[in-house]
Amino acid sequence: MHAQQYEITLPADYDMRVIRKRVADFGHTLDDRAGLGLKAYVIRERGVNGSPVNQYAPFYLWNDTGAMSAFLVGGGGFQGIIRDFGRPVVQHWAGVATEAGPARGAAPKAASRRLTPMPVDVDPMGLTELVRRETDELRALARRDGVHTAALAVDPRHWQLMRFVLWEHAVPEAEDATERYEVLHLSAPHLSELPEGRHW
Repeated sequence: MHAQQYEITLPADYDMRVIRKRVADFGHTLDDRAGLGLKAYVIRERGVNGSPVNQYAPFYLWNDTGAMSAFLVGGGGFQGIIRDFGRPVVQHWAGVATEAGPARGAAPKAASRRLTPMPVDVDPMGLTELVRRETDELRALARRDGVHTAALAVDPRHWQLMRFVLWEHAVPEAEDATERYEVLHLSAPHLSELPEGRHW
């Protein structure tokens, strides 16, 4: 599993109905994309749930990195983003763990993301223990009511852990999250093929 996200930050007075219409018109185009576990069409609106910005920030979990590459540079769909918004930085993370929640069958309405710096540790096993604890925490979180899917991944360039959770309804107020999103649509053609649990 490989996670990917790009963030398109829009002007403070941007009419987010434009993005809502874009997703309503074209979101279904990845509903049967080969190699894609899921794509969550997520937004943040300035002043909503503490967001300081208007942002369109689609999030992907890929089963097949070849399909991900075809999407980005092989004419597989990303050219529409480049045409309309310019070429954004695409963040990506190596998958660590994925868990299905009790709301897997529902259409998620919200999502949360938490980015956590991985501290430098003189003991190399300290890194392994941190990831093990985060994986255990992800498994426990995924058992909570309202969780659709929870994923944990690592960015080894910046040494950062990323936790992304899809929620059936709103993100709980007490949830430890650096970003909270509204989900406009979920394409999940190969969701059942995402590996369960820890990926090694």
